[in-house]
Amino acid sequence: MAGVAVSTTINGDTIEYLCQPDETLLDVLRDRLGLTGAKEGCGTGDCGACSIILDDRLVCSCLVLGAEAEGRRVETIEGMAHGDKLHPLQQKFLEHAALQCGICTPGFLIAAKDLLAKNPDPTEEEIRFGLAGNLCRCTGYDKIVRAVQDAASVMKGAHA
Repeated sequence: MAGVAVSTTINGDTIEYLCQPDETLLDVLRDRLGLTGAKEGCGTGDCGACSIILDDRLVCSCLVLGAEAEGRRVETIEGMAHGDKLHPLQQKFLEHAALQCGICTPGFLIAAKDLLAKNPDPTEEEIRFGLAGNLCRCTGYDKIVRAVQDAASVMKGAHA
């Protein structure tokens, strides 16, 4: 099978790669580009562990073909921090102990980032709805919701 040449932007960097026509974007990110933050939990788009932002839209990268990234903007968990400075969501997940095994954490962080970009002051119900596509088998969701609420406050400048 011939490879497909793709030119895309990932976390602000122009990236070119070759992939197979039936290769998922998740597999390209992990196996070809070494961006292993997105995880394969289910492979069917049901768990959210592989969540990324594709052209300002939250998607499961296991359901997108690598070739479909041509000319598009991809944001992964690797692009959230700026050097050693964590994104407020990452910091609040740590402070609220909103993670355990970590498999689901990158997907939750990307989903929360997408949510707060669209709704900077969500209610608890809106946070729960915005994160509903992400599943965690280790924790209850309360710490995750509290971390997102706290990060939203920080991002709005309510906290120092």
